[in-house]
Amino acid sequence: MEELANYILKFGDLNQQQLDLILSKVQPLKLKKNEFLCQAGKIPKYLGFVTQGVFRYNYYNNHGQDITRYFIDEHNFVSDYPKFMDQSVSTEYIQAVTDCSILAFTKSDWDEIGTIIVGWELISGKIEKHCLTESLERRSPLVSEDATARYLSFLKNFPLILNRVPLSFVASYLGITQQSLSRIRKNIQ
Repeated sequence: MEELANYILKFGDLNQQQLDLILSKVQPLKLKKNEFLCQAGKIPKYLGFVTQGVFRYNYYNNHGQDITRYFIDEHNFVSDYPKFMDQSVSTEYIQAVTDCSILAFTKSDWDEIGTIIVGWELISGKIEKHCLTESLERRSPLVSEDATARYLSFLKNFPLILNRVPLSFVASYLGITQQSLSRIRKNIQ
């Protein structure tokens, strides 16, 4: 809980009573490896703060291939946030790649925090902007770089993830085959 409080305090000043209110709204959830926090075709139930584990965002392209779009690890929020906020149907999956623990907010609890805490919209907006900016900064090099450079960017942006996720997910994220990833890794070492 302290990790979540410290994370939120980076984006705005809150007193102890306000922090206590926020923390009273979370429910600890555990997901086993391969379970889904969110599934395409369903409305996201939770906005979570990851305390342990790695999640991946993925979808299936029109050829039925499983494409990894992003990874989230500890001390970050995990959710299909726009769909969570609108309570509309998600178009992607959020899967636990490892056993995971999160501190989860329901939509009604997240909304209640906003109605009680003056200035919460500003703080939550800053958190959302930070998450989006971080996601874009991690994804944008993948568009213009060759496969080796994309892999090196992955190592820089996700230093604690490589040994925790299957290489097939990493290859999918980088937009290359697993064989190409193996060659790149061999050439770098």
